[in-house]
Formats: sequence, structure tokens, C-alpha cells
Amino acid sequence: MDGVAPDPDPRHIEAFLEMLAAERGAAANTLSAYRADLEDFRAFAAGAGGSASAAGTEMLSAYLRRLSDLGLKPRTAARRLSALRQFFRFLAREGVRPDDPTELLEGPRLPANLPKALTEAEVEALIAGAAKLPGHRGPLAVAALELLYCSGLRAGELVELSAAALREDESMVAVRGKGGKERLVPISRRAREAALAARQALVGRGRKGATPPRWLFPARAASGHMTRQGLGLLLKDAALAAGIAPERVSPHVLRHSFASHLLDRGADLRSLQILLGHADIATTQIYTKVLEERLRALVETHHPLAEARPA
Repeated sequence: MDGVAPDPDPRHIEAFLEMLAAERGAAANTLSAYRADLEDFRAFAAGAGGSASAAGTEMLSAYLRRLSDLGLKPRTAARRLSALRQFFRFLAREGVRPDDPTELLEGPRLPANLPKALTEAEVEALIAGAAKLPGHRGPLAVAALELLYCSGLRAGELVELSAAALREDESMVAVRGKGGKERLVPISRRAREAALAARQALVGRGRKGATPPRWLFPARAASGHMTRQGLGLLLKDAALAAGIAPERVSPHVLRHSFASHLLDRGADLRSLQILLGHADIATTQIYTKVLEERLRALVETHHPLAEARPA
């Protein structure tokens, strides 16, 4: 209608999403989630007679209260607030607005969520159990466990490792992580030897003169490599062979175990962030809970004044 200025919000949201895709390599699912979160806030702002991109702290606080009233889980509300924080930081950086109204906002309290890590002894037992699996599945399971535990790889990163990625004389391997970003990951000699043994076992099963497999964990799937589901089942079989409850073992648990054990042995969060491929140190900080618990137990066990004195 004549005389009515166009809504600037769609343009700013699109610019923000384009930045995420271009500068951070955000995946399609990530962009879709950000769009949904921002459109929800945009609808709320419009209903209050305002604009999302021009919103102040008061409107944002009202939006968070509404999410709570609707019964949204704290983690869902925290995710939406994270999207808004990044959106407003982008607007401030681009000079669209002079301030960031999310700076003083407090996020919802999240329940403690300690990683469900295996013990070091359980990991060793798991690898020993994997070696007992029949045929080529034994070397395959051992290689998968060694690589997951020694490097903290995600399931998708592991199954998409090319056969040429690991070399006998190389201690680092290039891994393609979330958003297509690559990082170099150190691989222990033990894990490298296990992976090479698995590759040799697979080559030995192939037809004479056949083309060597492209992937380190090949399969008959459309992708040509093992699926995440197939990897999960392989680890469950290893757990059963080791006498460990299979529901306690998964690629994610091995990744948590890798991080928790490194931190327990003195690794710092920044190094852990790089190894895990976290874009934000805040994601890595969940592991500080592991450290806090260990330090608390240390003081309670060894401090001379920790024990309650008799009355």
C-alpha cells in the first residue's frame, strides 16, 4: 500500500543467513533451524506492533517469557536465544543498529548434562571385545573404536574417511566436519595400525584384480561407505562381546569419553575445542562440569579439613 514502508526484517534475516552460509559454512539444516527461530520472533514482534530487527531488550524479555509460558523446554528456548544473539550481533556489526539488545539478557537455566563417558578400562575392554568379532568385522570394529576414541571423531566424520586418508608415515589426517569445514586431527600409531589392518582385511576379501575400495569403511550402501546406523550396530556387537551393556556404547559416547579422559589428564579447553572441531568454545565448556566434579572429589578426599569434625 502506498505510503507504507516495506518491512526490513526479511531482508536482514536473509542477509544474516547468507553470512552464515558464506563465512561459517553452515549446513542446510542449520540454516533452516535459524530461519525458523528468527521467523518465530519476527511474528511475535509484529504481533506486538514492532519490528524484529529494531527490537529492544524489553521485547526480547517478553518473548522469552512467552516461550516459558508455552512450556518450551529450556534447551529449545536457549537455542532460540542463541539464534537471536547471533542475529543481533550481525546487525550491530553491519551498522544496521547501534547496539546489541541481547547483551544483558539471561538465558534459561539448563539442567546439568554430564557426558556419559566410559571409563578407560571399559574402553580397553570394548576394543578387546571388538577383536573377538568373526571375520573382517573384528578388524573393522577395532579400527572404528581406536579412531573414535583416539581422535574424538563424529560418526559422520569416521565413516566418510577415504582409504587414502591414513598413511603409514603420517600422524595427522584431514577430516571434513560440520558445514564441510576441514581440520587436521592427530591419529595415534595404535589407531593408524588398526585402521591399516582393517583395510588389509577388506582387500584380502575382495576379488583378485578388483579396484581397491575408495573408503576406509566401505559398504554396499548408496554412498559406498558404511552408514552411521551400520557403525552403531558394529559398536553394539563389540559391546556385547565385551560384556558391556550395548545401550551404553555409541560413536557419541566414544567422542565424550575421548574429551573427558583428555581433560581428566590435564588437557585445556582450547586444545579440546580444536580437536573436537567446535566452532564456539561455549560448546566445549560442557566438559568443565567433568573437571569441576573431579576437583570437588579431589578436595573432599584429600583436603585435611574436608572431613566433618566430631561435635
